[in-house]
Amino acid sequence: MDTPETWRWLWLMAAFAFAIGEMASPGSFFLLPFALGALVATVLAFAGVAVGVEWIAFVTVSIAILVAFRPLARRLDLLDDDLGVGSRRLIGQNATVLQEIPGRGELGLVRVHREEWRAESLDGSAIPLGAAVRVADIEGTRVIVSQVGEIAPPQMPPQRS
Repeated sequence: MDTPETWRWLWLMAAFAFAIGEMASPGSFFLLPFALGALVATVLAFAGVAVGVEWIAFVTVSIAILVAFRPLARRLDLLDDDLGVGSRRLIGQNATVLQEIPGRGELGLVRVHREEWRAESLDGSAIPLGAAVRVADIEGTRVIVSQVGEIAPPQMPPQRS
């Protein structure tokens, strides 16, 4: 196992294994430094460098890149807001009532960003036209909203000619 030929392939397999592990756990940047360290060791092994030097290079490069990537990984973790997927991204967003929501399970119409959604009141109360609301939940093709503030003038869609 101490033959340089064996270590060439071991380092190459380790680099691929670490790279695949990094792709399976995106955003962590934990295995990427080891993949890059193993890649450097692979290059050294194919260059005919002694196995001990390959190990030193692997450890040194891996630690250096790990230390360099930790601030980036922490910053990305802080920015990782769980926005949800699909319509779930609307939860917590503000909207404006375009058609009164009568309450008691009846539906009105709201605009969230540039999208219009059928809406139901969270607590079953009526919400007037132009009211500012916040999306509390999504049920099928409708949003569940609660009133949050003053009544604003309704935003009418632009007329097409």
